[in-house]
Amino acid sequence: MTTSLRVESWLDVGEELGTSSIAAQAKRLEELGFDRAYTAETNRDPFLPLVLAADRTERLELGTSIAVAFARNPMNIAVAAHDLNIYSGGRFRLGLGSQIRPHIVRRFNMPWHGAAKQAREFIQAVRAIWDSWFDGVPLDFQGEYYRYSLMTPEFTPVTEGLLRPPILQAAVGPLMVQTAAEVADGLIIHPFCTERYLKEVIVPRIEPVLGARGLGLENFEVQYPIFIATGETEEQFEEAKAAIRYRIGFYGSTPNYKPVLDLHGWGDLQPILRNMTREGKWEQLGAQITDEMLETFAAVGEPADAARIARERVVGVADSVFLDAGSSPDVLATQMEILRG
Repeated sequence: MTTSLRVESWLDVGEELGTSSIAAQAKRLEELGFDRAYTAETNRDPFLPLVLAADRTERLELGTSIAVAFARNPMNIAVAAHDLNIYSGGRFRLGLGSQIRPHIVRRFNMPWHGAAKQAREFIQAVRAIWDSWFDGVPLDFQGEYYRYSLMTPEFTPVTEGLLRPPILQAAVGPLMVQTAAEVADGLIIHPFCTERYLKEVIVPRIEPVLGARGLGLENFEVQYPIFIATGETEEQFEEAKAAIRYRIGFYGSTPNYKPVLDLHGWGDLQPILRNMTREGKWEQLGAQITDEMLETFAAVGEPADAARIARERVVGVADSVFLDAGSSPDVLATQMEILRG
């Protein structure tokens, strides 16, 4: 684990944006000095925009944070990740997430076997497929949920000159955190996390598991898209705080994320937020989040101060943080310098 944080940002792939806009965004992030750019999977595919980003950049690392694993199968993921690694010249990073059961079953119409055990086997299957492609190992993966035993030369892609993309697993609860430490190359911490939860729950869960693999934290990447509430004007600052209050309320409504609230004594709020979402009171979620909660979940302050707070909370534990690219170049340069130490 180094004391210099990598600085990452998001690619906006909203419905109103065309191919030229997405490509231009990636080029701008590279020019501004960002280390990595990621897509998320909400209402758009997370893989396709990265083809555009790869074409317009040379240094910027690209990845998914996250792609919904269980909406696909290990072969789909292995192919897409390898293709993007080729298109980007080895700059692709595969970030996977499980989503929650209602979305997998009712939105994607795919099987759900339990997030942690299914994620473990999913990643193991992807690795078995890559073993076949990269090392010529006969494909014979026989899991409980996934089985692969056919790979012919015609369907084996060329891997010469490339390394396998790193696999990062998103996790919130203890079982998924342990799964990431067992089989992945890194952990994507959910933004719905606090410094205390990171250091008192996640790290103690990771370290012994990594030790069993002969690894330490220095061999395992921890990606933390910590909330940063800031702005160059008072209006921007208030808008950022309001947006993060809503996001905390939105995530807090999910039962799987209740342990984070429980740790701080706020667990009673979770069913309240849950009922509000069931009643369609989405716009009222943010009002339930107090200043104390906001400042516990987010680094809040003027741009330089917020960057210092974010760094102090995660340095020595996380390898990277996310930074909104909407600020002016001078402000971003100052924040990056602080975050990188």
